[in-house]
Amino acid sequence: MAGELFIVGTPIGNLGDLSPRALETLQNVDFIAAEDTRVTLKLLNRFGVRTKLISYHEHNRAERGPDIIDRLLAGETCALVTDAGMPAISDPGQDLVRLCRESGVAVSTVPGPSAVVTALAYSGLNVSRFSFEGFLSVNKPSRRKHLEEIRTERKTMVFYEAPHKLAATLRDLYETLGDRRIALIKELTKIHESCELTTLGELRGKYDGQKLKGEYVIVIEAADPPAETSEEDPVDLARRFLAEGLGVSEAAKRAAKETGAKKGEIYRALTAEAEEIKENT
Repeated sequence: MAGELFIVGTPIGNLGDLSPRALETLQNVDFIAAEDTRVTLKLLNRFGVRTKLISYHEHNRAERGPDIIDRLLAGETCALVTDAGMPAISDPGQDLVRLCRESGVAVSTVPGPSAVVTALAYSGLNVSRFSFEGFLSVNKPSRRKHLEEIRTERKTMVFYEAPHKLAATLRDLYETLGDRRIALIKELTKIHESCELTTLGELRGKYDGQKLKGEYVIVIEAADPPAETSEEDPVDLARRFLAEGLGVSEAAKRAAKETGAKKGEIYRALTAEAEEIKENT
């Protein structure tokens, strides 16, 4: 009979947040697959858990994943944990869950703390709709592509960032998104937990050259909705502005602004009409 994989949420800072069910699961499974065994060992020692630990992380998942599946198919049980929070979220654990699904191994969840939803609740921003963006890539082309994709995002966005990359990320976000409201959250659930509710413009350059510590979550408000546009034909609207006494360029500009059409296309249509009228008179 096949075993079972338990996806176990662990504290994101304060070890007191470990749930009774999570503790019971960690105590009773055959082994625990941890992102960093040293980090997880501190948690296990705090609660006197002696379950065997193995490592499962980004650099060994291709080899270790099939080994874990073999053990589960042989009837063992495993708890999957990450360094903090829910596994498989911006985490190699998602591959292990996929392998279990493909292999017919049962999967159960033991929910726990999550930095994403905790930061959203803590931010003070409108979070009725949100998008989790994870870490921005350090690869420049990938980073630029990601930033361009979120330029007009209409949902509140959540990012993770390491302290030594924070200053550069705040600059890049300002340059791409403009001066939006932001909640810069540090060390969630820990002694030095803090939330700086301000704007990207205020934070741009603030942390340049500083040696920061701790983990950061960045929550940024959504883009403003696009300006309402008229459903009237843009050239017809421009003709009306011409009749009101505006010049061709200004009429095309105003019609473009109100309809969302391109000014150049409206301008060319107006000038073409003017040329045709001239030729027929």
